[in-house]
Amino acid sequence: MNKELDILNVDADPIKQFHAWYEDAEHAGIALPKAMTLATATRDGVPSARIVLLKKVDEKGFVFFTNYNSRKSVEMLHNLRAALVLHWQPLERQVRIEGTIEKVSDDESDEYFHLRLRESQIGAIVSPQSEVVENREELERKAKELLRTYEGKTIPRPSYWGGYRVIPARIEFWQGREARLHDRIVYERSQATAWKIIRLAP
Repeated sequence: MNKELDILNVDADPIKQFHAWYEDAEHAGIALPKAMTLATATRDGVPSARIVLLKKVDEKGFVFFTNYNSRKSVEMLHNLRAALVLHWQPLERQVRIEGTIEKVSDDESDEYFHLRLRESQIGAIVSPQSEVVENREELERKAKELLRTYEGKTIPRPSYWGGYRVIPARIEFWQGREARLHDRIVYERSQATAWKIIRLAP
């Protein structure tokens, strides 16, 4: 595995560079290579972070799914800036993404929702994410009840569950090197569709 990262050998397109690194992580057998930290902040700038799963990457951005009433969703409603970090420790690699948030289309959310296990679909309906609940038993009771209700039927996606896309303005690729002289290559949008590539000191 190449542990050198230089402006001369990275792809001019950061999304293509990301796909190349993601494939390396998959081939390396890393558990959950799609796990990423999502950092958001309130309107007043109070930060919070959690792990979510990357579900799609294309020229538009990086997509994940969640409950639209969750804490992170409320924060993103009032502060459209967010950051993502993927860390593949066995490869000594990180990718940091900063940008703005938008909801994906209803069609995209419907498509992904119906790819999920039925139990996960039910879980998305039952869970009032981030709210206080009295106990776990009540959640489990509701889940079993809904599984019976929808037995043999298509489970509709709830309106309060769907996807978000982080539209990147900055993407950093970090490669660990000896003596802590790590490689850091950053892509920054210089225009709507153009990227400027720079190297940062470790």
